[in-house]
Amino acid sequence: MTRREVAASVHRSLARFFVHDGPEKFHSLVAAKASHHRALGSADLVCALQACRGRGNRWPLVLEIHAASVVRGLGADRVIGNLLIDLYAKNGLVWQARQVFEELSSRDHVSWVAMLSGYAQNGLGKEAFRLYSQMHWSAVVPTPYVMSSVLSACTKGKLFSQGRMIHAQVYKQAFCSETFVGNALIALYLGYGSFKLAERVFCDMLFCDRVTFNTLISGHAQCGHGERALQIFDEMQLSGLRPDCVTVASMLAACADVGDLQKGKQLHSYLLKAGMSFDYITEGSLLDLYVKCGDIETAHDIFNLGDRTNVVLWNLMLVAYGQVSDLAKSFEIFCQMQATGIRPNQFTYPCILRTCTCSGQIELGEQIHSLSIKNGFESDMYVSGVLIDMYSKYGRLDKARKLLEMLDKKDVVSWTSMIAGYVQHDFCEEALATFKEMQNYGVWPDNVGLASAASACAGIKAMRQGLQIHARVYVSGYAADISIWNTLVNLYARCGRSEEAFSLFRAIEHKDEITWNGLISGFGQSRLYEQALMVFMQMDQAGAKYNVFTFVSSISALANLADIKQGKQVHGRAVKTGHTSETEVANALISLYGKCGSIEDAKMIFSEMSLRNEVSWNTIITSCSQHGRGLEALDLFDQMKQEGLKPNDVTFIGVLAACSHVGLVEEGLSYFKSMSNVYGLNPTPDHYACVVDILGRAGQLDRARRFVDEMPITADAMVWRTLLSACKVHKNIEIGELAAKHLLELEPHDSASYVLLSNAYAVTGKWANRDQVRKMMKDRGIRKEPGRSWIEAKNAVHAFFVGDRLHPLSDQIYKFLSELNDRLAKIGYKQEKPNLFHEKEQEQKDPTAFVHSEKLAVAFGLMTLPPCIPLRVIKNLRVCDDCHSWMKFTSEVTRREIVLRDVYRFHHFNSGSCSCGDYW
Repeated sequence: MTRREVAASVHRSLARFFVHDGPEKFHSLVAAKASHHRALGSADLVCALQACRGRGNRWPLVLEIHAASVVRGLGADRVIGNLLIDLYAKNGLVWQARQVFEELSSRDHVSWVAMLSGYAQNGLGKEAFRLYSQMHWSAVVPTPYVMSSVLSACTKGKLFSQGRMIHAQVYKQAFCSETFVGNALIALYLGYGSFKLAERVFCDMLFCDRVTFNTLISGHAQCGHGERALQIFDEMQLSGLRPDCVTVASMLAACADVGDLQKGKQLHSYLLKAGMSFDYITEGSLLDLYVKCGDIETAHDIFNLGDRTNVVLWNLMLVAYGQVSDLAKSFEIFCQMQATGIRPNQFTYPCILRTCTCSGQIELGEQIHSLSIKNGFESDMYVSGVLIDMYSKYGRLDKARKLLEMLDKKDVVSWTSMIAGYVQHDFCEEALATFKEMQNYGVWPDNVGLASAASACAGIKAMRQGLQIHARVYVSGYAADISIWNTLVNLYARCGRSEEAFSLFRAIEHKDEITWNGLISGFGQSRLYEQALMVFMQMDQAGAKYNVFTFVSSISALANLADIKQGKQVHGRAVKTGHTSETEVANALISLYGKCGSIEDAKMIFSEMSLRNEVSWNTIITSCSQHGRGLEALDLFDQMKQEGLKPNDVTFIGVLAACSHVGLVEEGLSYFKSMSNVYGLNPTPDHYACVVDILGRAGQLDRARRFVDEMPITADAMVWRTLLSACKVHKNIEIGELAAKHLLELEPHDSASYVLLSNAYAVTGKWANRDQVRKMMKDRGIRKEPGRSWIEAKNAVHAFFVGDRLHPLSDQIYKFLSELNDRLAKIGYKQEKPNLFHEKEQEQKDPTAFVHSEKLAVAFGLMTLPPCIPLRVIKNLRVCDDCHSWMKFTSEVTRREIVLRDVYRFHHFNSGSCSCGDYW
């Protein structure tokens, strides 16, 4: 057999060995196939192996030389073995290198360094650390090169605690002065995220080379510390070291991070002047700089001059046009990429998909999704994560969930996108269930996942789960994350835990707008309106910057308090800051004035809006209907349709309420039918309750009962309560008893149900039945909510109960009221006797005990408020017939406007008439 044939036979055998056989056959196979090499000396073999280093594909020759060394009896030769270890390790054959290492007759530092470096290069940190321990126990004194190699292995294997141990030995062996050891330590601490320790090593180094500076600059740039990276670059230049391509690429990334386009352009010029070659890293860094700094035109020029076969550059251009939401240009780049023959990678599809998401082009996103499946990226975690995010944001949660479940390996991004999607669309229970499922899957939540889970807890006021997530925040090391703190503040506020919310709020050192707004909106949603306004005032004193959400939350809180005085002050502040041009703020102002009884101001705000959405129309329609302006509300409804806006569920609540308040029975029924027939909307229980109210107010109780019986859904408490209330007004006890029976079954502990039934018996003269209902309430421990009225005067809110004698000015109020009643009697007012008490009860009680709270509030307002200010009274129950008549006469005699908001609607009394037209 010729030399060539023997070499080929050796190569084939060893190739089979590398694929199929184990290390136990290694030496026997080589010895059997290479007997003709006995004439070669060790020096020849060493020279041949050195020639193989750094040269393309020399594996046939390496295998032949290895075989020759074994046959020649030099398999345990240290010099040859060291070279073989290095060659095998650098080409990924680590366990073959270890086999050679184990067979060495003796080992020097080169042997240990070669093997340690091999482990480090192949990411086998644990194996490297074990080998270093073996070396240590073998009493081999480590060299700086050994330390450097094992530190690199710890860095790549993320063995940071072991790396700290090696660092201690570096100090012990006095290797800190060695530059390459310091570089390895810096890389270790940067990989661990401990920039302080990395900087400390840097400061202690006697001599720093280009690798030192490049490592530090790159580490800071990759972690978003652009400003520090720029400072280190300045230090590098002062030290006299000339930057290379790696330095400039890292610096460009740092400039992109801090948005320093001017510094980036200087580096670009330096690249050109220094004559540095533009490789794919440098081109990518330059393009990334101009993209992130918004100079898309220059970015495109660099792209056109760059390597058009580099998929990274194409991806960066997709990011560039996605950054400015130019979907057309992004899609054009994507199509050019396909036409040029560049195969997209796992980062290409997310770039274009994110642009589709931001632009709302979900249909195009679906097409890109199909293309990604065709090209084999269906199960890629990165692509799937962006797809889940896209489908979740646009409400296609079933499709997003299906994608998540199809993934063989789910990462934190996929889970978090799904959780955030559920929260965004108010599926908070599903979000928390998915959060738990993610943890059971073994994925540790990141800051976004924890913030989303906390938001879900806030959405359903799940305080217990929220406390668990709060604890997990500390365990996970996100205690300093401002986004999570903001969410937790909102969680405690929305759950009514004001002390905890304030405690967390005060603990945040650097509060942003989201922090303040989260606390204000949280208190508003938990009906702690006074606390919400207190935070708003603190925000003003702290000099924090307002935004749209600040005004919307604060104005909404004032609307629920019906505090028109402070509402106007906040309105003025919104005008000064220019936020009244925002549609959301204008909508909140319409609601404020509508709920405070100033419908004219609400209409003015609406008329001055440059851009109206569905909420704008719904709010003004509802306000008009609540103020008894039903015909105006219906006209607005027609205008809304003419402007091309489609009515929704909330719109029809306002429309049906408008018909109810002005007695438009047939029109109301027609609007109700149009919901499903014309607009494809499914009526909710609230809509059915509105129809019952329309029929009940008109006295058509039999028709209302038939409507309830024929409902396609089960009537809820609101429907039966509305019917019972109408039966009380129209004295129909038969249907009232039926309604009360269903109502008490649904809400056995609601006092309003018993009170309505009791009053229905009273107005029909069935006193025994009334007494029986009252006894039932007493036996069940149910207390009636007392009638109460509020009026604001002299910067204070004054509350009154029926027959109230607790007010400091009660004597003056009753005296004033008596005199006023005398004046009213002269123009025809005649007080109606309370129909809820029989004659003996009325005779036994002091007449002032029947004086309703709204009369006391109006009398107090007439005594204290200037004549130019309307009296605004809020009552927690429905105004009775006598008080309604009394206020009409009072407005005529005193020539004052009285605005009364009861539990159902507003009444505007002026010059002896009411806006409701006596139909309420």
